[in-house]
Amino acid sequence: MRIMSLDVGSRTIGVACSDALYLTAQGIETIRRTSLEKDFQRLQELITEYEVEELVVGMPKNMNGTKGDRALKTEEFVAKMQEVIATPVTFWDERLSTVMAERSLIAADVSRKKRKTVIDKMAAVVILQGYLDSRKWQR
Repeated sequence: MRIMSLDVGSRTIGVACSDALYLTAQGIETIRRTSLEKDFQRLQELITEYEVEELVVGMPKNMNGTKGDRALKTEEFVAKMQEVIATPVTFWDERLSTVMAERSLIAADVSRKKRKTVIDKMAAVVILQGYLDSRKWQR
């Protein structure tokens, strides 16, 4: 069993998955959003393929901790998703996850063009790794 994270945006969904021991997060793919039905269908395929037991969804809070428009849209997306996907969901604060992903890619000398195609997937990795690391401390 594994944990999967989602970085839900208006045009894409970054997806990452844990290893079986819940130690590390790996980027899986970036889903280009077309319709909710197709988005949910692809997510269900990935959940089945990777034997996912929990979803961690990045919650894009403002820097002061409040929820803005993007956070409300994420909550709306998850509410609709839970009507068709039964996997339990945990929200995780994703403030600065995209910034951290961007810095990691720059440090790895990834071209700007390539960064653009993988940034959402890498943000999902940052979200999931933060969640996995917090679980280690709770044990």
